[in-house]
Amino acid sequence: MESILDYISLFGHGLAAALFGALAIWQFQRKVERNDKHIWLIVAIALTSFWALTIAVEGSLSPISRFSETLRNFGWLAFMFILLRAGEGRDEPKTVNVIYAALIFVLVGQTLVDSLLPAFSGSPRLEEVTLYTSLVLRMIFAVGALVLVHNLYSITAPETRWGIRLPMAALAAIWTYDLNLYTITYLTQQIPIELHAMRGPMMAVIAPILVLASIRNTEWTLKLSRSVAFRSLSLVAIGSYLLMMIVIATALQIIGGDYARLAQISFLFGTTIGALLLLPSGRFRAWLKVKVTKNFFQHRYDYRSEWIRFTDTIGRPGADSAPFHERVIKAIADITDSPAGLLLMPDEAGQLVLQSRWNWSMIEVPARACTARTTAFFEDTGHIVEFDTLRAGQDEKCDASAIPDWMKSDPRAWVAVPLVHFDRLAGVMLLARPRVNRTLDWEDLDMLRVVGRQVASYLAESRSQESLSEVQRFDEFNRRMAFIMHDIKNLVSQLSLLAGNAKRHADNPEFQADMIDTLQDSARKMNGLLERLSQHNKANPEEPKPVRIADLIQATIEKKRLLHSLESAQIEDLTIFADPARVEQILGHLIQNAIDASAENEPITINARRRDLSVAIEVCDQGTGMSNEFIRSQLFKPFASTKQGGFGIGAYEARELARAMNGRLEVESTEGVGSRFTLILPLAKHLSGETPADERAA
Repeated sequence: MESILDYISLFGHGLAAALFGALAIWQFQRKVERNDKHIWLIVAIALTSFWALTIAVEGSLSPISRFSETLRNFGWLAFMFILLRAGEGRDEPKTVNVIYAALIFVLVGQTLVDSLLPAFSGSPRLEEVTLYTSLVLRMIFAVGALVLVHNLYSITAPETRWGIRLPMAALAAIWTYDLNLYTITYLTQQIPIELHAMRGPMMAVIAPILVLASIRNTEWTLKLSRSVAFRSLSLVAIGSYLLMMIVIATALQIIGGDYARLAQISFLFGTTIGALLLLPSGRFRAWLKVKVTKNFFQHRYDYRSEWIRFTDTIGRPGADSAPFHERVIKAIADITDSPAGLLLMPDEAGQLVLQSRWNWSMIEVPARACTARTTAFFEDTGHIVEFDTLRAGQDEKCDASAIPDWMKSDPRAWVAVPLVHFDRLAGVMLLARPRVNRTLDWEDLDMLRVVGRQVASYLAESRSQESLSEVQRFDEFNRRMAFIMHDIKNLVSQLSLLAGNAKRHADNPEFQADMIDTLQDSARKMNGLLERLSQHNKANPEEPKPVRIADLIQATIEKKRLLHSLESAQIEDLTIFADPARVEQILGHLIQNAIDASAENEPITINARRRDLSVAIEVCDQGTGMSNEFIRSQLFKPFASTKQGGFGIGAYEARELARAMNGRLEVESTEGVGSRFTLILPLAKHLSGETPADERAA
């Protein structure tokens, strides 16, 4: 048995030495910018290779092997400290620096104690005391190193944890194995040769993990979180694990027998594998957080940390951060560990519609997202709806008619939080069910009410900023119009002077030549002004009157036919009640937008058909199309344009002109398929031939 273990130890540690040596050479030869982090990483890997080599040659209990293990631990400890100091975002807590200093002191003491072992070889009692002191120091270092690994990972900002997850897991595996090895040695007062032999294969498995970590994070950069400080949770967890292992290992030692050693080794590997499987699991961490909070803390939330995280999520957007409304959802969802959420906000008509979604792409939200009672119910009560309680019929405060069926029927819907600002509903937040399902208690409800009001104020402020920005853009547009009017006044003055002089010098050939040049220059300038004013040249619109839509559409097609291929599949001979100039202007906007969105060989179709007491004029293209979010939030917003040099006012003006004639503009579009704009205008006559009230009044 011992010969087999010797071979395992020899080849395992030899393989580990070769792999870590090759990794050190590869790191040294990589074409990356050299800094302290890379240098200490290469040093730590090289010292690990040296440690494995000394064990393969001299054995695990030789003085040189003990010393090389101390050097290995020092190298990785220094690498972690350099990573911490180079992290961006905040200064490391002083408590962490104290632990680093204490572990350096432990390594120095460990070296001194190991150097005394040969001197006390003639005194069994002193040699035993020295040996156990060395074991205790190694156990202390393993515990402290695991605490620092947990601390470095926990204070790293979530967006950069992926870069250090693998190296921290590798270091945690190394020192967890050491902790188990030395603890079992201390408890059983015997050297577990099986565990010493398996260290080599274990380190050989860790080497590829570090290779993958180096590929994922070539610069070894990390960003420290501003809302996380050093906590003793890792120390408590390690202490609890150590206590459990002492009790179980002691019990196995007392039972004894031929299988005691096998049981100890099985327990060691079983607990290690269990930790590797459970700790990375988000569901397990969520379950553990709930249990610890319920049994060990008076309050569920650390309000200071939650508030800092909440404000940082909403108010600190970075270059790669999500849009504002998605950050709003995430800020509330993170408080309850909800994995996804939806934000519903009122549109211009006061109806709740989907504004944004976060991690919840599968749920279908109808265009009219809520019922007629929803807004009034949430404004009057501010009630937070827990859907499990509502489905069970136990929520007496909730008006079931105010909650739409699509929310109640989806099992993923967990909580609806109203966002009320000064008794006005700014929105509704729908949160998905967390990984560990639970019911809301009084503390959850209080927290959601507070953050709901805060988010409502953020949303109201955002809308106010949008309105103010829109007013400012109109002011800028008016300022530009003032310059245009000034140019027009100059042209009028110039032409008036020319007309006055023509009466006296009309027969003079030189005057005639100058007059022609002046008229040409004025015409050129006026054409330029007309191009700038093409969307606003109907300052005095006519009163609505009966207009044959077929003639109007045909005239528009004839004017635009030279620009693009236009087709008319169905144009009914109907009479609308409208201002023909305004209708022509609307169609001009819609056709021009369709031309801009379409390829040259894709025709644009114009149809006109009856719809109840109205006429629906359709302009259809097969162009690039638009997303629902763009239609809802950008299409009809003035001065928001995706076209080069566009004012972004065409669709906005078309909708406003339609409204001025008691009509409306509807839009249907699919990205990559095309768009259909439908202009709805009232008929001039009913089927019976009677004139509608609006026409009779006119």
